Amino acid sequence: MNALIVATLLSASPAPTPITLQQAREEGRQSTTALTALQDLEVSQQDVNIRRSALLPQLSVNGFVGKRWLGRRQTFDLVPDVNNPGEFVQISVESKPTSTGDYDLGAVLSQSIYDRAVWKQLEQAGVLRDAQASQAKEEADTAELEAIRRFFTLFRTQSTRQVLDATVKRSEEQLERARALFLAGRVGKVEEISALVNLGNDRISFVQSLSQLVTDQGQLAVWLTRPGTQPVEAVDPGVLQSEPGPAPTIEQAISVAREQRPLLKALEARVSAAELERAIARADYIPKLSAQGIYTRQGPDAGQVFTEPRLQNNVIARLNLDWNIFNGFITPAQTKRAEANIRKAQLQLAQSAREIEAEVRTAHQSLEAQLVAARLAAENREAAVQGLNLAEERFKAGAGSTLEVRDAQLSLTQAELSLLENRIDVEIARFTLMRAMGALMSPGETK
Repeated sequence: MNALIVATLLSASPAPTPITLQQAREEGRQSTTALTALQDLEVSQQDVNIRRSALLPQLSVNGFVGKRWLGRRQTFDLVPDVNNPGEFVQISVESKPTSTGDYDLGAVLSQSIYDRAVWKQLEQAGVLRDAQASQAKEEADTAELEAIRRFFTLFRTQSTRQVLDATVKRSEEQLERARALFLAGRVGKVEEISALVNLGNDRISFVQSLSQLVTDQGQLAVWLTRPGTQPVEAVDPGVLQSEPGPAPTIEQAISVAREQRPLLKALEARVSAAELERAIARADYIPKLSAQGIYTRQGPDAGQVFTEPRLQNNVIARLNLDWNIFNGFITPAQTKRAEANIRKAQLQLAQSAREIEAEVRTAHQSLEAQLVAARLAAENREAAVQGLNLAEERFKAGAGSTLEVRDAQLSLTQAELSLLENRIDVEIARFTLMRAMGALMSPGETK
C-alpha cells in the first residue's frame, strides 16, 4: 500500500539523477557565485596587462589628406628703391586667393626609459591580481560548502523518508497482529482500531515528506547550475555506516587557518597594494625619462608625399625629461591619503584575523558537540530498539496494549531520526570547520 502511494505521486516525475558527494563538491565550485569571482580574477589579470603596456614601446602611424584655401591678403615686401640705388623700401602688395594641397604621413615611436610610478603601478596590479585570486578561492570554498550543505540536506530528507517508510511498515505489522489477536478473541476491537489510526497517521507523515524532498532536490540542482526541474538523488556517502572521526585540536585548527585561509591572504595582499599606492604617489618626486622618435612626410603634392621616398622626409629624435618640481602640494596630499588607506587595510586585516579565529573556534566547538550528540543518539536508538522488542513481545503475549507498542514505535522513530539528524550534522560541522580553516579542498586540488 505504501509503495503504491509513492508510485502514484512520483509517476509523473522523471527518474532522479544520482549525485555523489564528490560531484556536488566539484560542481559547487562552478556555481554562479564562484564563476563570477573567476571573472573578477580575469579582469584583474587584464589590469596587469594594461599596466604593463605603458612600459612597452608605443608606435602610432598617422596620415591625412586635405586642401588649404588662402583668401586675399595684404603683405609688405622689400623691393629696390629706384630713386636710391642699393637701398630697399617696403611696399604693400595684395595677393590673390590661392589653394594648395595639404598632405601628411608620419609615425611616432615612444619608449619609457624610467618612470617609477608606472613600474609601481604594474607591481600593484600584480598584487591586486593575487588578492583577487585568493578572493576567488574564498568564494569557491564558500560555494563548495553550500553545495555540501544542500547535498546533506537532501540526503537527510531521503533518509528521513526511509525511516518514515520503516515506521509505516511496523505499523502495518502491528495492525495485522492486532487484527489477528482480535479474531482470536485475545484483545478488543479498540486495539485494532487504534492500530489502524496509527497506520493512517504514519502514512500521512510519509506522504507529506515528499514536498520537502522536492524542495531539497530543487535547491541542490539550482546551486549546481542544473535545471531546477531536474530531480536529483543524493548518493549515500556512507557516513551512516561508519563512526565519525575525531575533531582536530583547536590549536591545530587555528594554526592551519592562519596559514591557509584565502581571505587572510587576500587581505594581506591588499595591505601590500595600499603600500604600493604610497610608493606611486611619492614617485612624483622623481624625474621621468623617455625617448621619442618622430618621422613625418609633409607637402602640398600627394605624389611627393606618398610616392617619392627621397623627398619630404623629416626625422626627429629626442629624449624627454619630465620633473614635476611643484604641483600645488598634490603629491604630499596623495601620500597622506595612501598612508591612511594603509592603516585602514591593516586594521581590516587584524579584525578579519580575529573574526576568523572566532569562526574557527565556533566551528570546532560545534563539531565536538555534534560528535557527543551523535554518540548519545546512537545509544538512544539501541535502547529504543530494545524497548520496541519488549513492547511487541508483551503485546503478543496479551500482557500489553497497542498504546504501549505505539509509544515504543514512536520512541524508536524519534531515536532513528535523531541519530540521522545528528550524524549528518557531524559531517556538515566537519566541513564547516574545514572551510573556516581554509582546508576545504577537493581531491587533486592544490593551494
